[in-house]
Amino acid sequence: MFEDLSEKLDSALKKLRQRGVLTEPMVRDGLREVRRVLLEADVNFRVTREFLERVQGRALGQTVLKGVSPGQQIVKIVHSELARLFGDEPPTITIASNRTSVILVVGLQGSGKTTTVAKLARRLGRQGGTPMLAACDLQRPAAIEQLQTLGAQIGAPVFAGEFRGDPVSAAVSAREEAVAGGHDVLLVDTAGRIQVDNKLMEELARIKDALHPTEVLLVADAMTGQEAVEIAEGFDDALGITGIVMTKMDSDARGGAALSIHSVTGKPIKFLGIGEGLDDLDTADPERLAGRILQMGDVISLVEKAEGAIDEEEQARLQDKVMGKGRFTLEDFLISMRQIEKMGPLEQLMKLIPGAKKMKIPAGNLDPKRLKHMEAIILSMTPEERRMPDILNASRRVRIAKGSGRPVSEVNRLLKQFKKMQAFLKQMRGMTGGRGLPSLPFGS
Repeated sequence: MFEDLSEKLDSALKKLRQRGVLTEPMVRDGLREVRRVLLEADVNFRVTREFLERVQGRALGQTVLKGVSPGQQIVKIVHSELARLFGDEPPTITIASNRTSVILVVGLQGSGKTTTVAKLARRLGRQGGTPMLAACDLQRPAAIEQLQTLGAQIGAPVFAGEFRGDPVSAAVSAREEAVAGGHDVLLVDTAGRIQVDNKLMEELARIKDALHPTEVLLVADAMTGQEAVEIAEGFDDALGITGIVMTKMDSDARGGAALSIHSVTGKPIKFLGIGEGLDDLDTADPERLAGRILQMGDVISLVEKAEGAIDEEEQARLQDKVMGKGRFTLEDFLISMRQIEKMGPLEQLMKLIPGAKKMKIPAGNLDPKRLKHMEAIILSMTPEERRMPDILNASRRVRIAKGSGRPVSEVNRLLKQFKKMQAFLKQMRGMTGGRGLPSLPFGS
Protein backbone atom coordinates (compact mmCIF):
# COMPACT_ATOMS: atom_id res chain seq x y z
CA MET A 1 0.00 0.00 0.00
CA PHE A 2 1.54 3.30 -1.21
CA GLU A 3 4.86 1.42 -1.50
CA ASP A 4 6.18 3.06 -4.67
CA LEU A 5 4.98 6.52 -3.61
CA SER A 6 6.49 6.01 -0.16
CA GLU A 7 9.95 5.14 -1.47
CA LYS A 8 10.06 8.00 -3.98
CA LEU A 9 8.76 10.55 -1.47
CA ASP A 10 11.32 9.39 1.10
CA SER A 11 14.07 9.89 -1.47
CA ALA A 12 12.76 13.37 -2.37
CA LEU A 13 12.71 14.46 1.29
CA LYS A 14 16.07 12.90 2.15
CA LYS A 15 18.09 15.97 1.17
CA LEU A 16 15.87 18.24 3.25
CA ARG A 17 16.11 15.95 6.29
CA GLN A 18 19.89 15.93 6.19
CA ARG A 19 20.25 19.73 6.15
CA GLY A 20 21.28 21.47 9.33
CA VAL A 21 20.20 24.81 7.87
CA LEU A 22 17.61 25.38 5.17
CA THR A 23 17.41 28.41 2.91
CA GLU A 24 14.40 29.40 0.83
CA PRO A 25 15.96 28.14 -2.45
CA MET A 26 16.70 24.78 -0.79
CA VAL A 27 13.08 24.45 0.33
CA ARG A 28 11.75 25.38 -3.11
CA ASP A 29 14.12 22.96 -4.82
CA GLY A 30 13.20 20.12 -2.44
CA LEU A 31 9.46 20.70 -2.88
CA ARG A 32 9.89 20.75 -6.65
CA GLU A 33 11.06 17.16 -6.38
CA VAL A 34 8.08 16.33 -4.14
CA ARG A 35 5.80 17.81 -6.81
CA ARG A 36 7.29 15.51 -9.44
CA VAL A 37 6.78 12.47 -7.20
CA LEU A 38 3.13 13.32 -6.49
CA LEU A 39 2.29 13.91 -10.14
CA GLU A 40 3.99 10.64 -11.14
CA ALA A 41 1.82 8.92 -8.51
CA ASP A 42 -1.22 10.26 -10.39
CA VAL A 43 -2.26 12.76 -7.72
CA ASN A 44 -4.70 15.32 -9.11
CA PHE A 45 -2.82 18.39 -10.47
CA ARG A 46 -4.91 20.91 -8.51
CA VAL A 47 -4.59 18.88 -5.31
CA THR A 48 -0.80 18.70 -5.80
CA ARG A 49 -0.51 22.44 -6.36
CA GLU A 50 -2.57 23.35 -3.29
CA PHE A 51 -0.72 20.79 -1.16
CA LEU A 52 2.69 22.23 -2.08
CA GLU A 53 1.49 25.82 -1.57
CA ARG A 54 0.44 24.95 1.98
CA VAL A 55 3.69 23.09 2.73
CA GLN A 56 5.85 25.88 1.31
CA GLY A 57 3.92 28.58 3.14
CA ARG A 58 4.43 26.82 6.47
CA ALA A 59 8.01 25.75 5.73
CA LEU A 60 9.20 29.27 4.92
CA GLY A 61 7.96 30.64 8.24
CA GLN A 62 10.62 32.03 10.57
CA THR A 63 9.78 29.56 13.34
CA VAL A 64 10.64 26.60 11.14
CA LEU A 65 13.84 28.04 9.65
CA LYS A 66 15.22 28.94 13.08
CA GLY A 67 14.44 25.52 14.56
CA VAL A 68 17.03 23.05 15.83
CA SER A 69 16.31 20.59 13.03
CA PRO A 70 14.60 22.41 10.16
CA GLY A 71 14.76 19.37 7.86
CA GLN A 72 12.80 17.24 10.30
CA GLN A 73 10.34 20.06 10.86
CA ILE A 74 9.61 20.18 7.13
CA VAL A 75 8.99 16.43 7.15
CA LYS A 76 6.57 17.04 10.01
CA ILE A 77 4.79 19.69 7.93
CA VAL A 78 4.59 17.31 4.96
CA HIS A 79 3.17 14.63 7.29
CA SER A 80 0.53 17.05 8.57
CA GLU A 81 -0.48 18.14 5.07
CA LEU A 82 -0.56 14.55 3.77
CA ALA A 83 -2.93 13.67 6.62
CA ARG A 84 -5.09 16.63 5.60
CA LEU A 85 -5.43 15.14 2.10
CA PHE A 86 -7.18 12.12 3.66
CA GLY A 87 -9.49 14.14 5.89
CA ASP A 88 -9.61 16.35 8.94
CA GLU A 89 -10.23 13.61 11.51
CA PRO A 90 -10.40 9.82 11.92
CA PRO A 91 -13.40 8.44 10.00
CA THR A 92 -16.41 6.97 11.77
CA ILE A 93 -19.45 4.95 10.72
CA THR A 94 -22.78 6.42 11.84
CA ILE A 95 -24.89 3.86 13.68
CA ALA A 96 -28.24 4.94 15.14
CA SER A 97 -28.76 3.97 18.78
CA ASN A 98 -32.54 3.51 18.72
CA ARG A 99 -33.25 1.88 15.35
CA THR A 100 -31.79 -0.36 12.66
CA SER A 101 -29.19 1.65 10.77
CA VAL A 102 -28.95 1.20 7.01
CA ILE A 103 -25.63 1.39 5.16
CA LEU A 104 -26.13 1.66 1.41
CA VAL A 105 -23.07 0.42 -0.49
CA VAL A 106 -22.76 1.62 -4.10
CA GLY A 107 -20.16 1.49 -6.85
CA LEU A 108 -19.35 0.32 -10.34
CA GLN A 109 -19.26 -3.31 -11.37
CA GLY A 110 -15.93 -4.98 -10.55
CA SER A 111 -14.91 -2.50 -7.85
CA GLY A 112 -15.18 -5.11 -5.07
CA LYS A 113 -18.53 -3.88 -3.77
CA THR A 114 -20.04 -7.21 -2.68
CA THR A 115 -16.87 -8.33 -0.89
CA THR A 116 -16.67 -4.93 0.82
CA VAL A 117 -20.21 -5.39 2.17
CA ALA A 118 -19.13 -8.66 3.79
CA LYS A 119 -15.90 -7.10 5.14
CA LEU A 120 -17.86 -4.26 6.73
CA ALA A 121 -20.33 -6.71 8.26
CA ARG A 122 -17.50 -8.79 9.71
CA ARG A 123 -15.90 -5.67 11.17
CA LEU A 124 -19.16 -4.45 12.73
CA GLY A 125 -19.89 -7.93 14.08
CA ARG A 126 -16.52 -8.05 15.83
CA GLN A 127 -17.30 -4.69 17.41
CA GLY A 128 -20.39 -6.18 19.03
CA GLY A 129 -22.95 -5.42 16.33
CA THR A 130 -25.52 -7.76 14.78
CA PRO A 131 -25.33 -6.96 11.07
CA MET A 132 -27.58 -8.32 8.34
CA LEU A 133 -26.84 -8.26 4.61
CA ALA A 134 -29.25 -7.50 1.76
CA ALA A 135 -28.59 -8.70 -1.80
CA CYS A 136 -30.24 -6.04 -3.95
CA ASP A 137 -28.17 -6.48 -7.10
CA LEU A 138 -30.93 -8.47 -8.76
CA GLN A 139 -29.67 -8.37 -12.34
CA ARG A 140 -26.82 -10.81 -11.74
CA PRO A 141 -27.59 -14.14 -10.00
CA ALA A 142 -23.86 -14.51 -9.29
CA ALA A 143 -23.95 -11.37 -7.11
CA ILE A 144 -26.78 -12.83 -5.00
CA GLU A 145 -25.00 -16.17 -4.63
CA GLN A 146 -21.70 -14.46 -3.79
CA LEU A 147 -23.23 -12.45 -0.97
CA GLN A 148 -24.99 -15.54 0.40
CA THR A 149 -21.68 -17.42 0.41
CA LEU A 150 -19.86 -14.56 2.12
CA GLY A 151 -22.66 -14.17 4.65
CA ALA A 152 -22.34 -17.85 5.58
CA GLN A 153 -18.57 -17.41 6.03
CA ILE A 154 -18.95 -14.55 8.51
CA GLY A 155 -22.10 -15.91 10.19
CA ALA A 156 -24.38 -13.06 9.11
CA PRO A 157 -27.91 -13.60 7.70
CA VAL A 158 -28.56 -12.53 4.12
CA PHE A 159 -31.86 -11.31 2.70
CA ALA A 160 -31.88 -12.14 -1.01
CA GLY A 161 -34.21 -10.39 -3.38
CA GLU A 162 -35.76 -12.27 -6.30
CA PHE A 163 -33.64 -12.48 -9.46
CA ARG A 164 -34.73 -9.71 -11.88
CA GLY A 165 -37.17 -8.45 -9.28
CA ASP A 166 -37.63 -4.88 -8.02
CA PRO A 167 -34.54 -3.85 -5.99
CA VAL A 168 -36.46 -1.13 -4.13
CA SER A 169 -39.10 -3.57 -2.89
CA ALA A 170 -36.35 -6.04 -1.97
CA ALA A 171 -34.49 -3.36 0.01
CA VAL A 172 -37.63 -2.36 1.92
CA SER A 173 -38.42 -6.01 2.72
CA ALA A 174 -34.84 -6.53 3.88
CA ARG A 175 -35.13 -3.62 6.29
CA GLU A 176 -38.40 -4.95 7.68
CA GLU A 177 -36.78 -8.33 8.27
CA ALA A 178 -33.72 -6.70 9.87
CA VAL A 179 -35.92 -4.72 12.26
CA ALA A 180 -38.00 -7.78 13.13
CA GLY A 181 -34.84 -9.80 13.75
CA GLY A 182 -33.33 -7.17 16.05
CA HIS A 183 -30.34 -6.41 13.83
CA ASP A 184 -28.67 -3.09 14.54
CA VAL A 185 -27.26 -2.66 11.01
CA LEU A 186 -28.47 -3.57 7.52
CA LEU A 187 -25.81 -3.45 4.80
CA VAL A 188 -27.33 -3.20 1.33
CA ASP A 189 -25.39 -4.46 -1.70
CA THR A 190 -26.65 -2.65 -4.80
CA ALA A 191 -26.32 -3.12 -8.55
CA GLY A 192 -23.31 -1.83 -10.44
CA ARG A 193 -22.59 -1.01 -14.05
CA ILE A 194 -19.46 -0.94 -16.18
CA GLN A 195 -19.80 2.84 -16.14
CA VAL A 196 -22.01 5.47 -14.53
CA ASP A 197 -25.38 5.79 -16.28
CA ASN A 198 -28.69 7.51 -15.55
CA LYS A 199 -30.65 4.28 -15.15
CA LEU A 200 -28.29 3.07 -12.41
CA MET A 201 -28.40 6.39 -10.57
CA GLU A 202 -32.20 6.53 -10.73
CA GLU A 203 -32.43 3.02 -9.24
CA LEU A 204 -29.99 3.87 -6.45
CA ALA A 205 -31.77 7.15 -5.73
CA ARG A 206 -35.10 5.29 -5.34
CA ILE A 207 -33.49 2.81 -2.91
CA LYS A 208 -31.99 5.68 -0.93
CA ASP A 209 -35.33 7.52 -0.75
CA ALA A 210 -37.05 4.32 0.45
CA LEU A 211 -34.48 3.41 3.13
CA HIS A 212 -33.17 6.79 4.39
CA PRO A 213 -29.72 5.28 5.07
CA THR A 214 -27.40 6.62 7.76
CA GLU A 215 -24.45 6.03 5.41
CA VAL A 216 -24.04 5.92 1.62
CA LEU A 217 -20.61 4.44 0.98
CA LEU A 218 -19.02 4.45 -2.46
CA VAL A 219 -16.65 1.57 -3.24
CA ALA A 220 -13.94 2.90 -5.58
CA ASP A 221 -11.23 0.87 -7.30
CA ALA A 222 -7.78 2.38 -6.61
CA MET A 223 -6.40 0.82 -9.79
CA THR A 224 -8.54 3.12 -11.96
CA GLY A 225 -6.46 6.14 -10.86
CA GLN A 226 -7.98 9.56 -11.46
CA GLU A 227 -11.01 7.92 -13.05
CA ALA A 228 -11.96 6.86 -9.51
CA VAL A 229 -12.08 10.54 -8.54
CA GLU A 230 -14.40 11.33 -11.47
CA ILE A 231 -16.61 8.35 -10.57
CA ALA A 232 -16.81 9.58 -6.97
CA GLU A 233 -17.92 13.02 -8.17
CA GLY A 234 -20.63 11.43 -10.32
CA PHE A 235 -22.01 9.29 -7.47
CA ASP A 236 -21.82 12.19 -5.04
CA ASP A 237 -23.73 14.53 -7.36
CA ALA A 238 -26.49 11.93 -7.83
CA LEU A 239 -26.72 10.42 -4.33
CA GLY A 240 -24.83 12.54 -1.84
CA ILE A 241 -22.36 9.90 -0.62
CA THR A 242 -21.14 10.08 2.98
CA GLY A 243 -17.82 8.29 2.54
CA ILE A 244 -15.57 6.21 0.32
CA VAL A 245 -14.02 2.76 0.56
CA MET A 246 -10.90 2.48 -1.62
CA THR A 247 -10.36 -1.10 -2.73
CA LYS A 248 -7.36 -2.95 -4.24
CA MET A 249 -4.87 -0.84 -2.30
CA ASP A 250 -2.64 -3.92 -2.15
CA SER A 251 -2.26 -3.82 -5.94
CA ASP A 252 0.28 -1.83 -7.95
CA ALA A 253 -2.00 1.21 -7.85
CA ARG A 254 0.10 4.38 -7.61
CA GLY A 255 -1.96 5.87 -4.78
CA GLY A 256 -2.90 9.11 -6.53
CA ALA A 257 -6.64 8.46 -6.36
CA ALA A 258 -6.54 7.90 -2.59
CA LEU A 259 -4.61 11.14 -2.10
CA SER A 260 -6.92 13.14 -4.38
CA ILE A 261 -10.42 11.88 -3.78
CA HIS A 262 -11.15 13.63 -0.47
CA SER A 263 -9.83 17.00 -1.65
CA VAL A 264 -11.91 16.84 -4.83
CA THR A 265 -15.18 15.50 -3.40
CA GLY A 266 -14.98 16.74 0.18
CA LYS A 267 -16.01 13.24 1.34
CA PRO A 268 -13.69 11.18 3.58
CA ILE A 269 -12.11 7.85 2.76
CA LYS A 270 -13.44 5.66 5.58
CA PHE A 271 -11.81 2.32 4.78
CA LEU A 272 -9.11 0.82 2.59
CA GLY A 273 -9.35 -2.67 1.10
CA ILE A 274 -5.86 -4.18 1.37
CA GLY A 275 -6.46 -7.77 0.27
CA GLU A 276 -9.01 -10.39 -0.69
CA GLY A 277 -9.48 -11.80 2.84
CA LEU A 278 -12.56 -10.81 4.82
CA ASP A 279 -10.32 -9.21 7.47
CA ASP A 280 -8.39 -7.15 4.92
CA LEU A 281 -10.11 -3.84 5.60
CA ASP A 282 -8.18 -1.02 7.27
CA THR A 283 -9.56 2.14 8.83
CA ALA A 284 -8.40 5.13 6.80
CA ASP A 285 -7.08 7.17 9.73
CA PRO A 286 -5.43 10.29 8.17
CA GLU A 287 -2.55 10.61 10.65
CA ARG A 288 -1.68 6.91 10.47
CA LEU A 289 -1.84 6.76 6.67
CA ALA A 290 0.42 9.80 6.38
CA GLY A 291 2.86 8.10 8.75
CA ARG A 292 2.92 4.96 6.64
CA ILE A 293 3.55 6.94 3.45
CA LEU A 294 6.49 8.70 5.12
CA GLN A 295 7.78 5.34 6.45
CA MET A 296 7.11 6.29 10.08
CA GLY A 297 5.26 3.03 10.71
CA ASP A 298 1.80 2.48 12.17
CA VAL A 299 2.02 0.89 15.59
CA ILE A 300 -1.71 1.32 16.25
CA SER A 301 -2.59 -0.80 13.20
CA LEU A 302 -0.03 -3.38 14.32
CA VAL A 303 -1.65 -3.62 17.76
CA GLU A 304 -5.12 -3.84 16.20
CA LYS A 305 -3.97 -6.75 14.03
CA ALA A 306 -2.50 -8.44 17.10
CA GLU A 307 -5.72 -8.00 19.08
CA GLY A 308 -7.72 -9.58 16.28
CA ALA A 309 -5.36 -12.54 15.85
CA ILE A 310 -4.16 -13.40 19.35
CA ASP A 311 -5.93 -15.89 21.58
CA GLU A 312 -6.17 -14.03 24.90
CA GLU A 313 -6.13 -17.16 27.08
CA GLU A 314 -3.10 -18.52 25.24
CA GLN A 315 -1.37 -15.15 25.53
CA ALA A 316 -2.03 -14.98 29.28
CA ARG A 317 -0.62 -18.48 29.72
CA LEU A 318 2.51 -17.59 27.74
CA GLN A 319 2.96 -14.37 29.71
CA ASP A 320 2.72 -16.32 32.96
CA LYS A 321 5.52 -18.61 31.81
CA VAL A 322 7.70 -15.79 30.52
CA MET A 323 7.41 -13.73 33.70
CA GLY A 324 8.83 -16.44 35.91
CA LYS A 325 6.09 -18.97 36.57
CA GLY A 326 7.28 -21.52 34.04
CA ARG A 327 9.78 -22.35 31.35
CA PHE A 328 9.35 -20.98 27.82
CA THR A 329 9.57 -24.00 25.50
CA LEU A 330 9.62 -24.70 21.77
CA GLU A 331 5.91 -25.57 22.05
CA ASP A 332 5.30 -22.03 23.31
CA PHE A 333 7.54 -20.71 20.54
CA LEU A 334 5.37 -22.55 17.99
CA ILE A 335 2.17 -21.07 19.45
CA SER A 336 3.73 -17.63 19.26
CA MET A 337 4.72 -18.11 15.61
CA ARG A 338 1.20 -19.24 14.70
CA GLN A 339 -0.22 -16.10 16.28
CA ILE A 340 2.11 -13.96 14.18
CA GLU A 341 1.04 -15.87 11.08
CA LYS A 342 -2.61 -15.02 11.79
CA MET A 343 -1.73 -11.31 11.81
CA GLY A 344 -0.84 -11.40 8.11
CA PRO A 345 2.24 -11.56 5.87
CA LEU A 346 5.48 -10.65 7.65
CA GLU A 347 6.39 -8.22 4.90
CA GLN A 348 3.21 -6.21 5.55
CA LEU A 349 3.65 -6.32 9.34
CA MET A 350 7.21 -4.99 9.09
CA LYS A 351 5.94 -1.90 7.26
CA LEU A 352 3.89 -1.02 10.35
CA ILE A 353 6.97 -0.94 12.61
CA PRO A 354 8.68 2.47 12.86
CA GLY A 355 12.22 2.35 11.46
CA ALA A 356 11.81 -1.17 10.05
CA LYS A 357 12.88 0.04 6.61
CA LYS A 358 16.31 0.95 7.98
CA MET A 359 16.83 -2.50 9.51
CA LYS A 360 17.51 -3.95 6.04
CA ILE A 361 16.17 -7.37 6.95
CA PRO A 362 16.99 -9.96 4.23
CA ALA A 363 13.98 -10.67 2.01
CA GLY A 364 14.30 -14.40 2.77
CA ASN A 365 13.59 -13.73 6.45
CA LEU A 366 10.19 -12.24 5.52
CA ASP A 367 9.21 -15.11 3.23
CA PRO A 368 5.88 -16.55 4.53
CA LYS A 369 7.26 -20.03 3.80
CA ARG A 370 9.87 -19.48 6.49
CA LEU A 371 7.31 -19.75 9.29
CA LYS A 372 5.93 -22.92 7.72
CA HIS A 373 9.43 -24.42 7.60
CA MET A 374 10.04 -23.55 11.24
CA GLU A 375 6.69 -25.07 12.16
CA ALA A 376 7.58 -28.28 10.27
CA ILE A 377 10.87 -28.53 12.16
CA ILE A 378 9.25 -28.14 15.59
CA LEU A 379 6.47 -30.61 14.74
CA SER A 380 9.13 -33.18 13.73
CA MET A 381 10.40 -33.18 17.32
CA THR A 382 9.09 -35.38 20.10
CA PRO A 383 7.13 -33.70 22.95
CA GLU A 384 10.18 -34.23 25.18
CA GLU A 385 12.48 -32.53 22.69
CA ARG A 386 10.17 -29.53 22.38
CA ARG A 387 10.11 -29.12 26.15
CA MET A 388 13.85 -29.74 26.62
CA PRO A 389 15.74 -28.65 23.47
CA ASP A 390 19.08 -29.04 25.27
CA ILE A 391 18.86 -32.81 24.63
CA LEU A 392 18.97 -32.25 20.85
CA ASN A 393 22.33 -33.75 19.94
CA ALA A 394 23.68 -34.18 16.39
CA SER A 395 21.86 -37.45 15.62
CA ARG A 396 18.51 -36.09 16.84
CA ARG A 397 18.96 -32.97 14.70
CA VAL A 398 19.64 -35.11 11.60
CA ARG A 399 16.46 -37.08 12.30
CA ILE A 400 14.42 -33.88 12.73
CA ALA A 401 15.86 -32.46 9.49
CA LYS A 402 14.82 -35.58 7.57
CA GLY A 403 11.37 -35.61 9.15
CA SER A 404 10.70 -31.96 8.30
CA GLY A 405 12.30 -32.05 4.86
CA ARG A 406 14.62 -29.17 5.79
CA PRO A 407 18.44 -29.09 5.95
CA VAL A 408 20.23 -29.59 9.27
CA SER A 409 21.51 -26.02 9.01
CA GLU A 410 17.92 -24.73 9.31
CA VAL A 411 17.33 -26.89 12.38
CA ASN A 412 20.48 -25.43 13.94
CA ARG A 413 19.44 -21.90 13.02
CA LEU A 414 16.00 -22.35 14.58
CA LEU A 415 17.50 -23.62 17.84
CA LYS A 416 19.94 -20.72 17.88
CA GLN A 417 17.07 -18.24 17.40
CA PHE A 418 15.10 -19.95 20.15
CA LYS A 419 18.01 -19.60 22.60
CA LYS A 420 18.25 -15.90 21.73
CA MET A 421 14.53 -15.58 22.37
CA GLN A 422 14.88 -17.26 25.78
CA ALA A 423 17.76 -14.94 26.68
CA PHE A 424 15.80 -11.87 25.58
CA LEU A 425 12.71 -12.87 27.58
CA LYS A 426 14.85 -13.55 30.62
CA GLN A 427 16.33 -10.07 30.27
CA MET A 428 12.86 -8.54 29.92
CA ARG A 429 11.74 -10.42 33.04
CA GLY A 430 14.52 -8.75 34.99
CA MET A 431 13.83 -5.29 33.54
CA THR A 432 10.08 -5.38 34.26
CA GLY A 433 10.36 -7.07 37.64
CA GLY A 434 7.74 -9.63 36.64
CA ARG A 435 5.09 -7.01 35.89
CA GLY A 436 4.29 -8.32 32.41
CA LEU A 437 4.95 -7.62 28.77
CA PRO A 438 2.95 -5.85 26.05
CA SER A 439 0.12 -7.85 24.52
CA LEU A 440 1.92 -8.88 21.32
CA PRO A 441 3.10 -12.35 20.32
CA PHE A 442 6.43 -13.06 21.98
CA GLY A 443 7.76 -14.47 18.71
CA SER A 444 7.50 -11.02 17.10
